[in-house]
Amino acid sequence: MNGLNAYEVVKLGCTRGRPRLWIEGMKARRAGFAPGQRFNVTKEQSRSMLIIELTESGDRVVSRKVQGDKISPVIDINSLEVLSVFEGYESLRIIACGKRIYILPCAVEIAKKERVDRLRQKLEAGHPLSVGSFAHGGGILTHALHKGMKLGGVETELAFANEIRPELLEHASESNDAWSANTIPLAAPIQQLAFDDWTVSRLPRVDVVEAGLPCSGASVSGRARLGTAKAEDHPEVGHLVASFLALMAKVNPAVIVFENVKSYFSSASMSIMRGQLKDFGYDVHEAVLQAGDWNELEHRERGVMVAVTAGMEFDFLKLAKPAKADRKIAEILDAVPLDDKSWSAMQGLKDKQERDKAAGKGFAMQVVTAFDVKCPTITKGYMKRRSTDPKLQHPEDPTLLRQFNSVEHARIKGIPASLVGGLSETVAHEVLGQSVCYAPFVAVGELVAQTVKRIAQRQEIAFTVDLLACA
Repeated sequence: MNGLNAYEVVKLGCTRGRPRLWIEGMKARRAGFAPGQRFNVTKEQSRSMLIIELTESGDRVVSRKVQGDKISPVIDINSLEVLSVFEGYESLRIIACGKRIYILPCAVEIAKKERVDRLRQKLEAGHPLSVGSFAHGGGILTHALHKGMKLGGVETELAFANEIRPELLEHASESNDAWSANTIPLAAPIQQLAFDDWTVSRLPRVDVVEAGLPCSGASVSGRARLGTAKAEDHPEVGHLVASFLALMAKVNPAVIVFENVKSYFSSASMSIMRGQLKDFGYDVHEAVLQAGDWNELEHRERGVMVAVTAGMEFDFLKLAKPAKADRKIAEILDAVPLDDKSWSAMQGLKDKQERDKAAGKGFAMQVVTAFDVKCPTITKGYMKRRSTDPKLQHPEDPTLLRQFNSVEHARIKGIPASLVGGLSETVAHEVLGQSVCYAPFVAVGELVAQTVKRIAQRQEIAFTVDLLACA
């Protein structure tokens, strides 16, 4: 194409039950079309495109539209045979370049069809679906979805994983069986990756994307610490929704699984995400998952969004939940000797609790015993030994307490301990504390598998527009 002269998105029109493409005014003039000139229309079926080109030997003539003293060129095409190139599309792009006019389906329509066709072809051929991971962390969400989709009868392969901390990607590549030798590690801030055209142009298209953007801008503690009024004011992560959406347009997944703290789902960022994904051709479904419903000992609540290509059926009410089980902290505890040095009075934290109480502050220590049926949320800063982080009470001496170790932390969240094996206690707690409870997202993965399998069974998504039924 030559230089761009004009661009417009239109709907394919209908007149008397027949499709009709009507181009008038500036769009035609910018490409040099004037009333009385002759032109040809060339159909490129493989690209779903028409090319309108001026030529003295053309078999069509530019018409005119008169409004007062103004005369506008009109190009009127109502041939069913010619317009059949747009079968399956509703929105079109009219692009004037040089002395030609190109008519193509809207970019969003092409993207929708491309991702569903790709998904269907892989499923019918029995090939694994490709997954892209953003804000990968230690890959716990990746692993849970990978396991869930396998339980649902769909194999997956991790195409790439993006994470700002290269050491976490290194560890995940060695300990996480969702990874393979072909997985591409992308160790970079997502906001830099998103606008690195050279790199992003080389990323593969994927069928599923999973992500959990940093929550420190939206969390109550994060906003209190920085004194920010809204999530988007966070100087480092408040703007990341823009980068994430830019990447979604590039890798074009059929399904997106996004998780975050509950408060993120009432943020402006989430409103932007919902609106833009709708414009990208997705239907957005949201829920709050309570880990206790899957018998996890940590009853962490997590917001989750599953965006599926418009027309695909998805329903959070179909999430598989286990029968209620009676569990106690005792079952996840290591056999720590009663005289081990990890037990201590933690007198400094107890004194702080009394000072906070005297000052009218709402901070209090959270102490659990082996007989408790749930554990308060353990966060990524657990190794800072803060007064509000859960502590385990000694079974014989109630004045002594200890921290949970990282393996116990993993069990409390239902996470395979192998995913943090070999990490230092500090890093392991960071990875676990900023992750999800495991079982709910295994269930999400299984439900996603059930959703996409219907594509192969051709129960959903017919990208067909009946051009004879447009009256």
